[in-house]
Formats: sequence, C-alpha cells, structure tokens
Amino acid sequence: MTTSTVARRRTAHHRPYPPPGRPPCAILDLGAVPTAPGCARAWTRQVIWEWRLVGISDTVDLIVTELTTNAVLISRQEGQPFLRLILSLDQGELAILVRDFCPGAPQPGNAGVDDENGRGLFLVQSMSDRFGWHSADDGSPGKVVWAVVCPD
Repeated sequence: MTTSTVARRRTAHHRPYPPPGRPPCAILDLGAVPTAPGCARAWTRQVIWEWRLVGISDTVDLIVTELTTNAVLISRQEGQPFLRLILSLDQGELAILVRDFCPGAPQPGNAGVDDENGRGLFLVQSMSDRFGWHSADDGSPGKVVWAVVCPD
C-alpha cells in the first residue's frame, strides 16, 4: 500500500454568483473563425439552461447565431481576430450583445427571393423585442450589436 505525504486541500466554499442584488452576466471571447457561431450557440444554450430560460432557447439560438456569424464575417474581412458575446439577464429581459472590433455600422443585407444569405439582421429584428447597435464604449474601434428577448 502506498502512502502520500501531500496535505489535503481544504474544501472550496463557493459564493453565489452573481452576488446578491446583481443581475447575472456571462461573457465569452471567441476567435473570428468559422466555428465561432457553433461554439457561441452551444455555450449560450448552457447559460440559458442554467438561468432557467429554456422557453426562449430557440429564439436566442437564432439571434446568437446570426449576430456572431455577422461579427465573424466582418472581423475576418477587417483582419480583426476576435469578438465577444455577452449575455445579461436583468429585470426579466435577456440582453444578447456581440462586440466586434471593426469600424462602421452593421449593414442589413439586400437579399433576393432566392438568396440564401443577407437576411440575418432582419431575422434578429423580427425575433427580438428590441434590437440595435452602438459604438464601443471604451473609445476603441468597433461596435456592439444587441438584441433583447423577454421571456413570456
């Protein structure tokens, strides 16, 4: 029988997150690579499940996919290597924010009837309760495109 002289660690005591009185917020940094939207979607599903918002998961999946796909495409065009996805739940509303580091306003596509691309921002606008964008708050290049979904 082997013995060990390594001392046992004390049991970790976890504090509730977020601290009492603060709304939950989750942040995921992603590389601007083709797999980013799928990773963002899987991560978002887990967060939505933990926050007990499964009733809006299909809507949130679509919005996250569209916003991260757009951010990846523009980031790759502009040579910016990453983006950030933020989920925040406050006063019963889920905010989905995607931060890229590319200048300029988001441009809705001009999709024809048979086109497979170019409808993402229109889908986000129609599926969300509110939708918009703003320049980066820290003065750096880029923008935040956001959508708000209110659980029923």
